[in-house]
Amino acid sequence: MSLILNKKISSLGKEYIYVLVKSLLKSVILLSFVFSQDDVQGYCSIAKDDSRVVIAGGSITEIFYLLDLQDHIVALDITSNFPEDAKKYPSIGYVRMLSAEGLLSMNPSIILGENDMGPPTVIGQVKQTGVDLKIIPEEKSVLGILEKIRCVAGIMDVSSYAEELINEKYSEVLFQIEENKRIVSEKKISAMVIYSMQGTSPIVSGSGESGDAFLKLTGAQNAFASFQGWKPASAESIIENNPDYIIVTNRLLKRFSNLEELRNHPSLSQTKAAKNNQIIAKDGMAMMGFGPRTISCALEVSKIFSSK
Repeated sequence: MSLILNKKISSLGKEYIYVLVKSLLKSVILLSFVFSQDDVQGYCSIAKDDSRVVIAGGSITEIFYLLDLQDHIVALDITSNFPEDAKKYPSIGYVRMLSAEGLLSMNPSIILGENDMGPPTVIGQVKQTGVDLKIIPEEKSVLGILEKIRCVAGIMDVSSYAEELINEKYSEVLFQIEENKRIVSEKKISAMVIYSMQGTSPIVSGSGESGDAFLKLTGAQNAFASFQGWKPASAESIIENNPDYIIVTNRLLKRFSNLEELRNHPSLSQTKAAKNNQIIAKDGMAMMGFGPRTISCALEVSKIFSSK
């Protein structure tokens, strides 16, 4: 009887410790800040006039919809293709190749851009006009995404609402991602991210790119970490690195009739990923845009990685 009682107490003790650690981890995650105080006081300070917002960057657009701020939008760049409703707004072009004329023609009260907004000469020209322009700091991590949400909320003066939403929507999700990440890391699972094809050669993510940053969210090792940037990979190098999983964009998958055809591609067919049918297709912006959807995408992929 005492043995059974001791086992129950031991079990309850372990459960209590687990709940306590889980609670502490959630608090650490949600209260962590990756942006500097200068960023918060500068780029993230309240807008003087937020009535007509032009956005250059799909992740910022996602955040506007998350915070129910879409009625302030007057124009978007072409990477702002989610949600479907965002496609109704006039386009200012591609986030990295904007024109001052195109931006100013929308008569914005403020322009918000991702950190790769450009070119720099255009940013300089817009600033000379006196139009309020803020470049949102970028940190390609889960905490960085939360900080981006907080920054946009600060600009639009809805910080209290954003904090409530973060606690309600992301506290449990972030804990699950960290748990999955730990399991994946212990299993030493490797993966590669393919963005597109150059002829018959896959363009893969090396170190320092958004694909590599996404893999870090899942705990997987980048099979092409020795590469720098996005580069074409030969069939020989892919076979040599032999990833457990291959992640491709939905756009790339459309070039093939189905996943089976992609799996039989000469550059991929001899990998563990192809042989074990472990090829995953995801929306490119959801995976590598580092907006709210990237958190959901990281949870989905890390679940797949950790369940094997």
